[in-house]
Amino acid sequence: FQRCVGMDAMNSLHSTTFEIDEKHGTDYHKRFLEFVKMMQKENFVIGGAMTDPKGDRSKGPSEQEDPDLFTRIVKTDENGVYVSGAKAHQTGCINSHWIILMPTIRLTEADKDWAIVGAIPADAKGVTYIYGRQSCDTRSMEEGDIDDGNAKFGGQEALIILDNVFIPWDKVFMNGEYEFASMLVERFTCYHRRSYVCKTGLGDVLIGAAATIADYNGVPKVSHIKDKIIVMTHLNETIFAAGIASSHQGQKMKSGVFLNDDMLAQVCKHNVTRFPYEISRLAQDIAGGLVVTLPSEKDF
Repeated sequence: FQRCVGMDAMNSLHSTTFEIDEKHGTDYHKRFLEFVKMMQKENFVIGGAMTDPKGDRSKGPSEQEDPDLFTRIVKTDENGVYVSGAKAHQTGCINSHWIILMPTIRLTEADKDWAIVGAIPADAKGVTYIYGRQSCDTRSMEEGDIDDGNAKFGGQEALIILDNVFIPWDKVFMNGEYEFASMLVERFTCYHRRSYVCKTGLGDVLIGAAATIADYNGVPKVSHIKDKIIVMTHLNETIFAAGIASSHQGQKMKSGVFLNDDMLAQVCKHNVTRFPYEISRLAQDIAGGLVVTLPSEKDF
């Protein structure tokens, strides 16, 4: 579950560390490749942590009243760096083995302390997870298993609090090179917005469920039911098409990895922030009140 964010982080860091080294003579790319080897050998899941709380969004990190609204370096010694701050909306972080911390916006020279990229074990000292809640999550505490969702691969989100978390030098992949923060953010989001093609898998399940309910209700051949299922399929495959097209139009970077097409990745993202709501609305239209008034397994 949720390997996409870690893979997006690895792809974007592969090219960005290569280009930082090219300009500054650092050895981030070599460190990064060693880290990737370890991740692949052990089959670890990586959480890519980019989103900061941000605070007053009209101001940069160095201008904030609270400096920890963006993740920053608070201390450096011969062994590595110590960071504090927070990462918000971290899907899948609790079932990840490692977390890669990255900047979240374009930085200036005044924001140098916030230009940090590093990898930490998910259970590192100083890390606290505040688990997110969902509207019906208490149903999983009831008898039975129908309302548990996917017991083995279910998703979750959390707020990560970082309090003087140590990152050794061999796991640091950016340290003050603020001018490369925007490059990393842009490349990461390009990969990640293309990876939203996964939502079409969920759409497939929802379309199948809607068609099945139409069968149960005895109306699979009614014209307006068929039309709705066609629209659902059209919207779902349009999301898929934009994602696949973005990959197909990829270009090779200096480091050797490919970066997918940016414009088509943004189109994929726009589609996925609009179409699933309409797909869900049509599914509810086909299913009727059953969807929102169905008793729980315990009630049955």
